[in-house]
Amino acid sequence: MKPEIQEITVEDTLEIRHKVMWPQKALDYVRVPNDNEGKHFGLFVKDEMIAVISVFVQNNEAQFRKFATLDEYQGQGFGTLLLKFIIENAKRDNLNKLWCNARLDKSKFYQKFGFTATDKQFEKGGITFVIMEKLLN
Repeated sequence: MKPEIQEITVEDTLEIRHKVMWPQKALDYVRVPNDNEGKHFGLFVKDEMIAVISVFVQNNEAQFRKFATLDEYQGQGFGTLLLKFIIENAKRDNLNKLWCNARLDKSKFYQKFGFTATDKQFEKGGITFVIMEKLLN
């Protein structure tokens, strides 16, 4: 069965965000202040949601946040499918830039899709993040 990407609600994203990103924190830790302004997508395999991503558009650019794939499905190309979907949507919508706060140890994954690291880094919860961006159109 072919994986399917569907738009979902922010509430639908929370379980996977929590389980993958911050399982030691309270569920509310994985919420984003402007979650209700974003578009949220889930990747489904055999009717099971296994990956999520949230996209926030402002000033002709989009930031994707809370990109997470369940551990047992990582390394199988599902995250790649979801990220390619987001890139294609951003291009179709004629956005100028797509960017994210990438965990530093995951930056090589984003480089494969043409994202470049900026000189902006920060730490949250003991994890170092780097802002990465991809210019579009």
